[in-house]
Amino acid sequence: MTKQKLYLGIMSGTSLDGVDIAVVDFSSPLRQTTSGKTVKAATTYPMPEQLRQDLLALYQGQVHLQKLGELNQALGELYADSVLHFLKENQLTPQQIAAIGCHGQTIWHSPTGDNPFTMQIGNPQIIATRTQIITVADFRNKDIVLGGQGAPLVPAFHQAMFFDENYDTAVLNIGGISNVSLLSKLAVQGFDTGPGNALLDLWIEKSLGLPFDENGKWAKTGKILPNFVAYALKDAYFQLPPPKSTGREYFNLAWLEKIRSETQVENALPQDIQASLVEVTAQCSVNILQNWQQNSKRPKRLLLCGGGAKNQALIDAFQRTLRHWQITTTEQFGIHSNDVESAAFAWLAYCRLHHLPSNFPSVTGAKQTTSLGVIYEP
Repeated sequence: MTKQKLYLGIMSGTSLDGVDIAVVDFSSPLRQTTSGKTVKAATTYPMPEQLRQDLLALYQGQVHLQKLGELNQALGELYADSVLHFLKENQLTPQQIAAIGCHGQTIWHSPTGDNPFTMQIGNPQIIATRTQIITVADFRNKDIVLGGQGAPLVPAFHQAMFFDENYDTAVLNIGGISNVSLLSKLAVQGFDTGPGNALLDLWIEKSLGLPFDENGKWAKTGKILPNFVAYALKDAYFQLPPPKSTGREYFNLAWLEKIRSETQVENALPQDIQASLVEVTAQCSVNILQNWQQNSKRPKRLLLCGGGAKNQALIDAFQRTLRHWQITTTEQFGIHSNDVESAAFAWLAYCRLHHLPSNFPSVTGAKQTTSLGVIYEP
């Protein structure tokens, strides 16, 4: 469809901390990222505070339809502005970019109801028109129409990037929600394990007025509340078999307050709640990994990415419980932990323009493989 080799990916996740952009070169084998040749440049632009607050209000159901439409447009403008700044900063022209892959901002994800759906906002036509670059968006809906969860979508990219026949490799992305890709000789699996940064961010903002717990420092001052952790891990979502996916519409402040009330820890020190939330976040993934490791005798490695890969309290929890695993970040394999998802959506755009399948029915539960995404022309 095009001879141009650069693809640009945009990701703004459930953490609402910013807009991640990566530009990727697919003219060489993907795994040459280990020598720095594939991901040409990447950066994060902070989310404007008013827009962040408006999106949080939207998640809480406090927004009129008029405001929803305005937020859809505002995000489209933000994405377009971010791309144009990125191109200028990296001395790139629109003509060098074959396509943009934009995930959009998930505001509701409900793949298991009577009428399954997922909703992302951030008008992709604005991006295509303002940048004059073909934009691919709406990646999740076709998978849902085919009976899948529409999530997670990154395991196919993880398999292309990180699979090693000598290892069983788990790639754990800790964004607002945590999702894992399980890569082995037998099969590729992947699903949302549960909360990632979402609850941690909500609690420190409520308690200290800070948007996130930098490096997990505050959590490390607290003590884990065993009853709180044990009760939280009994939640119905953690018992569901895959395929499964979730979001802020489930793991939110109301969920946290319910657990606090039912475990009678309303008077606990706030840092103890934060330490306990770190343990819940880690253990909902650890339990999956410990069950998976029993299926094979190959050495195991865990590659962390997403904002949670910087949280030392979380890393400590993984190292304490997964003693026989090699635990590191994706940076050791060529992609900075911040850039994996934006690079993945560049790859998804590449697949769409070349009509390549980009979902795994073994991951999402869809009836068939397909090339995901809708193309928007300038």
